[in-house]
Amino acid sequence: MKKLVLLHCTIFCCMLCMAKTILVKTAAELKQANAAALPGDIIILQDGVWKDNKLEFTCNGTAAQPITFKAQTPGKVFISGHSSLSIGGNYLVVDGFYFTNGYAGDGPIIQFKKDNKTLANNCRVTSTVINDFNNPLRLDENYWVAFYGKNNRMDHCSFFNKKNMGVMMAVILDDERSRENFHSIDHNYFGFRLPLASNTGEMLRVGVSQHCEFNSNTQIHDNFFEHCDGETEIISLKSGANTVRNNLFKECQGAVVLRHGDNNTVENNIFLGNGKKGTGGVRVINKGQWIVNNLFYQCKGTDFRSPLAVMNGVPNSPANRYVAVADAVIANNSFIDCSPVSFGEGSDEERSEAPHNVWVLNNIFYNDHGSVVYNSYDDMSRIYFGGNAISNNYRQNPEGFYKTSFTKTIVQPAFIPHSVDTRSFAIPDSLVTVAKARLLRPLQPTTGFSNKKIFDAVMLNAQQDCGAAWYGKKSATTGNRFLKVFCNSAESIKRAIDNNPGVPLTIQLTAGSYTFNAPLNISTDVSFTSSLARPVQFYIEPGVSDYFLQVRAGNSLSFNNVKIDLDKVSTAVFITTDTSGSSNHSSIQLRKSSFDGFNGTFLDAAKTSVADSIIITGCRFTKNSGTLFNFSNETDKKGYYNVEKMVISNNIFEKQDGMLLNMLRSGNDESTMGPNILFENNVINKCNTAADVPLIYLYGTQHSKLVNNTFTKSNAGKLLIKYEDIVRADHLFKSNTLVASGEIAEDRFVTKTDNTVK
Repeated sequence: MKKLVLLHCTIFCCMLCMAKTILVKTAAELKQANAAALPGDIIILQDGVWKDNKLEFTCNGTAAQPITFKAQTPGKVFISGHSSLSIGGNYLVVDGFYFTNGYAGDGPIIQFKKDNKTLANNCRVTSTVINDFNNPLRLDENYWVAFYGKNNRMDHCSFFNKKNMGVMMAVILDDERSRENFHSIDHNYFGFRLPLASNTGEMLRVGVSQHCEFNSNTQIHDNFFEHCDGETEIISLKSGANTVRNNLFKECQGAVVLRHGDNNTVENNIFLGNGKKGTGGVRVINKGQWIVNNLFYQCKGTDFRSPLAVMNGVPNSPANRYVAVADAVIANNSFIDCSPVSFGEGSDEERSEAPHNVWVLNNIFYNDHGSVVYNSYDDMSRIYFGGNAISNNYRQNPEGFYKTSFTKTIVQPAFIPHSVDTRSFAIPDSLVTVAKARLLRPLQPTTGFSNKKIFDAVMLNAQQDCGAAWYGKKSATTGNRFLKVFCNSAESIKRAIDNNPGVPLTIQLTAGSYTFNAPLNISTDVSFTSSLARPVQFYIEPGVSDYFLQVRAGNSLSFNNVKIDLDKVSTAVFITTDTSGSSNHSSIQLRKSSFDGFNGTFLDAAKTSVADSIIITGCRFTKNSGTLFNFSNETDKKGYYNVEKMVISNNIFEKQDGMLLNMLRSGNDESTMGPNILFENNVINKCNTAADVPLIYLYGTQHSKLVNNTFTKSNAGKLLIKYEDIVRADHLFKSNTLVASGEIAEDRFVTKTDNTVK
C-alpha cells in the first residue's frame, strides 16, 4: 500500500514538474497557448490593452491541476473595444482581467461555453471586473455574464454601471447539460445600476419562464449588492431549488423575486434599505419557498416592492404565469422600521387565488412610527401565523401576533431588536425535518433575526471580501469641476463646447442676443447662466434644423438664473434629447430662469432616450405655444419611458397655449419604478389646449404627486388633468386649488384629498 501511495505521489510530482508558465503578448500567441495547454499550465497575459478580441479558452485541465489564464498584474490586462470571452473547457480558471472601454455586441461579455456543442464545466472566473462595458445603443440587449454547463463559479468579481438593456448575469437552463448545475456566484460586488426605464434591468436571473419547472440548484451567496436600481427585480429566480444566502443588499430599489420555480431558499441575508424609496426585500410566488432568518432594515418599498410581498396566483396557472403561493415558510425574520408587508399582493380578476398553507412564524416587526404590520388583499384563512412579535405602537394586533417591548443590540449601520416577552411558536415537526436538509442553521425557537454573529459576518464579508480586491468599491464616475467661460456670441458658445470635449462648462451669457446658424449639440455637461437683468434673445435661421438644442446621451444641461426670449427661435423643438438610442443617460435642470414666446415643443424626449432626472424649479414660462414637456414618443407598448424622476416645482406657467405635460409609459409591464412625477407649488394661469386635449396627461405613470398647485382660468369646460393606467399606479392629487378651470379625469389609482374648486 505504501508503495502505491508513493507511486501516486511520484506521478503527481512529475505532472507538476511538466506544468508550464507561459507569457503571451498577442492574441495569436494566446490562441496557440490555449491549443497546446496541458493540466497545470499557467498562461499569463502580458499587461496592456487587448483590443477587439474574441477570446476563447477551450482546453481541459483536471480537478487537481486546472489550467489558469491570468493577468500578468491583476487589473492591468485591459479587455477593450469589441471584445468578449468564451470559456468552453473543463477545469479552467480566469483571473484578474479588466473589461472596460468597450462592448460585446449581441452576445455576453463572458459566457461559460464556446458554442452550443461545447459548454464549460468546473470552470472559474475570479478577480475580474466589468465596468461600463455597454453596447452603444440602449435597446441593444445582451447579458454581461451567461452561465452554461455545470459546477462553474464566479467569485470575487466586480460589476459596475450596466446601462444597456439586458440582465447583468444570467444562468441558462437550455437543456440537461445546464440543469441542476450547482453553479456558485459568490463574493462578488454588484454596484451602481441606474434605473433602466424598462424591463430586463435585473442584476441576476436564474432560468427563464419556459424552463421554470426545472431545478437549477444555483448558489448565490456572500455577495454585496449596492444601489442596484435597474428595475424592481434585483435577483429573479425562474427555476427551482436555488439558494440566496448571506448576501448584503444595500439601498437597492427592488427585491429578490421568487418569480417561477419551486423550493427556493432565501436565508441569512441583510436588506439595508436605509429609508430609500422603493427598497424592497423578497417577493414570493410559487410553491415551497422558504424565507428564513433575514434582516430587513428601513426597507420602504410598497405593493410589489414591499419588504415582503406574498403574491396572489392565477387559478390553474401555467407554470410560466403566476402559480399560487403554497407550502411556504416565512420564519425568524426581523422587519425593522419598514413599510408594511403584503399578503395576497396583486389580487385582481386574473390573480384571484389566495396563498395557502403558508407558515409565518416567529418573526419580529419593529417600528417606532408604524401603525400597520401588514396589508392584505385577499382571503388569509390559509396563512398560519404564530409567535410573531410586534412593537406596542402598531394599531393592528391580529391573531398569531403579540405586542411586546424590545431591547436593542446596536450594530452598525442598523440595530437588532429582541423581544422582551418571547412567546415563540412551536415549529411543526414536519417543518423541522425539512429545515435540517435545506437550511444552513435550524429554524430557531426564538423570534426574529437575532444572531449578531451572522450580521457581523455578512457585513464584514461585504466590506472586505466582495469584489476584485485590486479594484475596490468605487464607481466609474467621478465629479469634475466646471470651467467657466464668458461668451458674447453664438460662435463663442459653439467654440467653447467644441474646444473642451468632456470638460464640464458654465457658459456665462454676456450679450443681449445670439444669432445661430446651426443647432447646438451639448456633448459635455453645460450650464448656461447670465447676470443680465434683461432677457437674452436667441435667434436661429428658419429651416436650419428641427431643434435648437440637443442634449447628447451621457451629458447634462442646465439653465440657471437666466432669462431667455425665444420669440425668434423658429425650430419645432427648443430642447431635445439624443436620438441615437445611446445606452448613456442624461439629465436636465432649469432653475430660476424664464422662457418666453416659443412656438413649438419646448422639451421633447426622443424615442429610446432616457434621463435620470429632469428638475424644473423656480422658473417662469409665459406666452409659449405648443407642448411644453413632451414624453409621448415611446409607443411600442413595452413599458419604456424617457425619464425616471421629473420634478416641476415652484414655477409659474402663464398664457400657455398647448399641453403643459404629456407623459406616456405604454404597455402592461410591472417591473419598473418610474416615471416618478412631482408637480408641486406651481401657479398655472390662463393656460389652455385644444378641445379634448388635457393640459396634463399622465398615461402609465407609476408614481405622481400633484400637490399645492393653483390652476386659474385654465382649460375651463375641458379636461384639466387626465390619468390613465393599465397596471397599478400610485397618484396623489392633494391640496390643489382650481379656479374656473377644467375637470379631473381620474382612475382608481388616484387619491384626491383637501382640494378646493371655485
